[in-house]
Amino acid sequence: VGVVTAPDKPSGRGLHVHSSPVKTYAQEHGMHILQPTKLKDENFLRELESLHADLFVVVAFRMLPEVVWSMPRLGSINLHGSLLPQFRGAAPIQRAIMAGVPETGVTTFLLQHEIDTGHILMQERIPITENMTAGELHDTMMPIGAKLLVKTIEAMASGHVQPIPQETVMPEECFHAPKIFRDDMRIPWEKSTAIVHQHVRGLSPYPAAWTTFRDLTLKVYAGKPLPGILLHEMFETDGSTYLRFACADGAYEVTDVQLEGKKRMDIQSLLRGLR
Repeated sequence: VGVVTAPDKPSGRGLHVHSSPVKTYAQEHGMHILQPTKLKDENFLRELESLHADLFVVVAFRMLPEVVWSMPRLGSINLHGSLLPQFRGAAPIQRAIMAGVPETGVTTFLLQHEIDTGHILMQERIPITENMTAGELHDTMMPIGAKLLVKTIEAMASGHVQPIPQETVMPEECFHAPKIFRDDMRIPWEKSTAIVHQHVRGLSPYPAAWTTFRDLTLKVYAGKPLPGILLHEMFETDGSTYLRFACADGAYEVTDVQLEGKKRMDIQSLLRGLR
């Protein structure tokens, strides 16, 4: 009965006002559109309530006040990029790869006061392959999450879904997924090659793992672990084909990088441009 999306905002070189893709789609399909600046605005709340929605569906939006998420008869549901209660938080996709777990998934759940703690509705598991990056996992999740969301909505409409409290499925080891800051992105060379590989993959392509090289920031998007190959220096290069960094149990060869002030490129292209 309606779509809530972000307000139009200026973007691009000319700072022209652009609508979100969600609004564009909603307009093409003749949907009722709401674009609140503040989610507690009284006019917005009155308009939202007048739609008499049975259910609110929330995906990649922002934190909702209780006055909003508690409004519909059936409550509000959210799609989260992990197998809750694992990886609650802002960065579930990145943190799952960084933690080295063999699988993750998508979860639909009911919103409540504490973030990502509401009753589970449905889940779908997704394996994390050996060299999968956060970007690849995100793209794998999108269609699976979309189908699960539709399946959940249909089950709720027919009354054929049984919410499961997260407390009843809490594992012994529970990982969290807090927001990623710059210090979290620094590559921990003091650790094993396997952990470094997880770190690089988990932050690729965004926000990207980084280290320092020649007193400049070097972003690393891809590489390969070389356990057992020990270096005598912090890093080693032949000046044209490879650049390796020392780790606790071997070396890590970076292959896809971006040096501060330069474009993203393969390591051979970067080394050819360096004196």
